[in-house]
Amino acid sequence: MDETIVCRVLGGKAGRTLHDRARGIDPRTVTARRMPESTSAFHAFDRDVYDPVLVRAALLDVVTTLGQRIRGRDQTARKLTLAVRFADGSTVERTRALPQHSAHTDDLRVTVFRILDSLAFQRARIRRLLVTVEDLRSAGEGPGTQISLDPAREDRLSLEPVLDRINTRYGRRLAGPAGAYRKASRSPR
Repeated sequence: MDETIVCRVLGGKAGRTLHDRARGIDPRTVTARRMPESTSAFHAFDRDVYDPVLVRAALLDVVTTLGQRIRGRDQTARKLTLAVRFADGSTVERTRALPQHSAHTDDLRVTVFRILDSLAFQRARIRRLLVTVEDLRSAGEGPGTQISLDPAREDRLSLEPVLDRINTRYGRRLAGPAGAYRKASRSPR
């Protein structure tokens, strides 16, 4: 459409702006959006839980979510923090560094389970779990990843992008580690 017609309909400045933008002309400067430096996910139990199998299943589900999120942003994490809220409202929080920057669910899982084991809960009634991955950076920064000599680990790492695509397309909880589904398949007592 001719610029004069657009200006007549919308007004001078708005008409010129719309006409230019429709032709791909935009004099504004492009600024890169800064990626977040941390992200977190949590699991709140319906009731206070003291079963370590259910706690680990919930943590695995949270870590799977975080791994998929940071891989989707093409980022890696260096630190991981676990915060546990108990039935009495008190909270304990621990942070541990990963051996190297990683976005792999397996690396996040190992680290968060080590933190959980170091807390040595004895039948503690847990209400909520919060996991935060910190010190995020672009996956292209820094040294590349070292090839593992463990074929099982390599298989899990090559499966991650496939699971991410399935979950992105069909829903977050469709595919993932079997241990994360323990809480859903547990029979009530």
